[in-house]
Formats: sequence, C-alpha cells, structure tokens
Amino acid sequence: MEKIAVTICRQFCSGGLEVGKKLAERLDADFYDKEQLVSMAAKEIGYAESSFEKVDETATNSFLYSLVMGVNGSSHSNVVPDNDRLFNIQSEIIRKAAAEHSCVVMGRCSDYVLRNEKRLVKVFIRSDNDWRVERHKALYGDAKDIPSILQKKDKKRASYYKFYTGRTWDCLVNYDLCINTAKVGIDNAVDMIMDYIEKIDR
Repeated sequence: MEKIAVTICRQFCSGGLEVGKKLAERLDADFYDKEQLVSMAAKEIGYAESSFEKVDETATNSFLYSLVMGVNGSSHSNVVPDNDRLFNIQSEIIRKAAAEHSCVVMGRCSDYVLRNEKRLVKVFIRSDNDWRVERHKALYGDAKDIPSILQKKDKKRASYYKFYTGRTWDCLVNYDLCINTAKVGIDNAVDMIMDYIEKIDR
C-alpha cells in the first residue's frame, strides 16, 4: 500500500487510543501518541523528559500562538513557553514522520499539522456517554461524577485544538470519518477505517 497518514482525534474514554494502535498494526505503520511525541521532542532538544511532563492539553497566551494565528504587534518576549516549544517540535516530528513513512498519529492537532499531506485520512472517534462512563470505570476504576471528568477532559482537548488551529475540535467538517465506538465497537471501527482507505485507493 502506498504511504498514508491517519490522524485520530477522540473523545476521552471513547476507545480512540486502542483504535489507533490496532489500526497502525493493520497498516504496518508507525504509531505516535502524546507520550511518544513528548519523549521524542525532549530528546531532540536535549531536555530531560521530566521537563515536559506537566505540559498537557492546556492553551495559554503565547508568542507562538500569535505567530500561528497571524497576530501582529505581540508584546511577548522572544522566549517561547515550554508548551508552545513542545507543540512546535512535535509538529515538525509529525510532518517528518508522515513524509517518510505511513503513520497513525493520535491528536496533537495532527490533522491540522498534516493538512497539506496528499494521502491523509482524518478520523474523529466518539462514543455515547454511558459507554464512556463504563470504559472509564474499567480503565481507571470508579470515581465520583465520571461524566464531569469526561466533560472536563474533552473541554481541555477542544481548547488545545482551538488554540493551535483556530478550528473547532468536534466540528465534523474537519474530518473524513466520524465513528461511534459504542455502536460498532473497537475492532469494527478499525475495519471501517481500513475499508475507507481501501476505497479511496480504487
């Protein structure tokens, strides 16, 4: 199969990470998620990985954001905060990976970062809230007000995405496929993405 890049954005506890890993195996593609990209970025600039451990999906007012969004007259210093520096380096790693070989990338605004790739499939994985609650219990144990936890996690992802892309995270026009794992399950979701890839190659 010709080289292809697949990006997966997903609701928290929707099974998107599992879908991504299984898809990468099916495609014989390299797999990148947040943990791997943070580690690779830290090594690339000679930082200890622990220096980026607290960098999460939280957007802050920043110098890089002004550059990305074309805001002029920024009063910020030329020192880019760690979260922005991490985003910039991660983006370069993602672009290089997609240029060299097939890859599956989880989140990190990768659909936007790779928007100029010729063979790019952009996927959004969602699920019904009840299914996500049960998955949270299975993965992390029971907790008080799980629906609130899910909502906060999704809000962070949406804010991060909006901050670096100027787009709405869960707007379906940004994606080629939107799959509800509560309806079809993890393995069938992988099958659906594979089927889509095979069809666009015909």
